[in-house]
Amino acid sequence: MSEQDEKEHLAEFEARIARGEKVEPGDWMPEEYRHNLIRMIGQHAHSEIVGQLPEGKWIPFAPGFRRKLTLIAKVQDEAGHGQLLYRAAETLGATRQEMIEELLAGKAKYSNVFNYPTPTWADVGVIGWLVDTAAVVNQSMLAQGSYGPYARAMRRICYEEAFHIKQGYDAVVALAKGTPEQRAMAQDAVNRWWYPTLMMSGPPDKISEHTERAMRWRIKTKTNDQVRQEFVDLIVPQIRALGLDVPDAECAPDKATGHYQFTRPDWNELKRVVNGDGPCNAERIAARRKAHDDGRWVREALAAKSGQSTKTAPLLA
Repeated sequence: MSEQDEKEHLAEFEARIARGEKVEPGDWMPEEYRHNLIRMIGQHAHSEIVGQLPEGKWIPFAPGFRRKLTLIAKVQDEAGHGQLLYRAAETLGATRQEMIEELLAGKAKYSNVFNYPTPTWADVGVIGWLVDTAAVVNQSMLAQGSYGPYARAMRRICYEEAFHIKQGYDAVVALAKGTPEQRAMAQDAVNRWWYPTLMMSGPPDKISEHTERAMRWRIKTKTNDQVRQEFVDLIVPQIRALGLDVPDAECAPDKATGHYQFTRPDWNELKRVVNGDGPCNAERIAARRKAHDDGRWVREALAAKSGQSTKTAPLLA
């Protein structure tokens, strides 16, 4: 394609986005747009798959049959979300095999928040409430994005995440209204998950190398800082309504802006955790490798039945 043709295609592409149209897999798109989407969707898919692990460990120990069933359903949903997202990335030319191999090799990034321990049952509730609320704020924004398969996947995922938020909130309410020990357990979990959850939206806009490109082509429709502020404004009144404390002495309404002020997270910690040096990074990847190895016989059986190689047989994440 000539340089002139490239410019004309780009002008038409950007005009379509400005009109609010969706880009579909067969449409022309800039390679930078394609690569940026593959990176984002891949990281998102990995996050859903790894995200099963912190809460999944509590399935055998859930307090009561109803909570056990609810948690099983939630963890199963996360696996389904990962599959939806891998499929969306495949429409851009990525392969699931390559994406999963990068995850298992420790090369692929995923959300920082899943690299922290879950030592008590309260962590399950707080993840469902705080972490999934932050996720829905971000994913609702992504559902307005320009790439059709990703936006449609986000709409379905947000619908199911709304159930996860209710599950988590219900568990935290029970603890907040319980014994002093249970209430202390809930407060401790809020204290530990507050800053990791704030980091979920990504680094501040001024140091995020991907924000400008993502906003330009409506891969994202809000910046990292805008999403983070929206989450804080939404969740702080909920925490205080339960009689729990926000673990930030600076968190207070700003009359001038109408938003809550809050202390920014340690961005160096975010960088360390995302790059593999968090409290549970090694444990999470080891668990994914074991699951992948344990499922090898299934992939081989599917490949034998369909006449495919194990490289092209459907992968079970």
